Amino acid sequence: MTWTLFAGLLLFSSVAAFTPGPNNLLALASGANYGFRLTLPHILGVCVGFTLMFLLVGAGLGSLFTAFPLAYTILKYAALAYLVYLASKIALSKGIGEGDRKTKPITFLGSVAFQWINPKAWIATVTVVTSFTNPEAFWLSMAIGASANAVLAFSAVSSWTLFGTFVKAWLANPIRLRVFNWSMASLLILSVVPSMFH
Repeated sequence: MTWTLFAGLLLFSSVAAFTPGPNNLLALASGANYGFRLTLPHILGVCVGFTLMFLLVGAGLGSLFTAFPLAYTILKYAALAYLVYLASKIALSKGIGEGDRKTKPITFLGSVAFQWINPKAWIATVTVVTSFTNPEAFWLSMAIGASANAVLAFSAVSSWTLFGTFVKAWLANPIRLRVFNWSMASLLILSVVPSMFH
């Protein structure tokens, strides 16, 4: 993996991890309702679930890429196209929304399982595997991607949990939310530029 590709991976994964999505919104609501300590199983479940999903998807796609090299290019550009769509949805988002109150926070196993039905997790996984791996060193790229994303997932979901207790009111301001969403959408698009030239 080249330094340029690694920089693109870090930028994309950071933006994907920290922007609003199902995991982060659940963490936001849980942090607001239960605090950081009781939300920790949810945070760890996201990290383990996403890493497991990433490796399993990568294993399947790695075999596909070996058998059908054209599939790599097709999936890469399909993921990039969907990423543009996702960025537009982030930029045009009207508000963060309110999490439903629950009697208890999501469990570790519930959080692990949730990754398999989380569209944002699927988009991030397929994008990283198709856009930020080197087919000539696929498993090294996968190991680097899995490690980087595990650290970023923990950091992001932890931050959103803390946002739930400290920043929720600040993001409720429409002007601040609009600036935040447009900034994240722009960074999301910029993050994939390095992947277009490897």
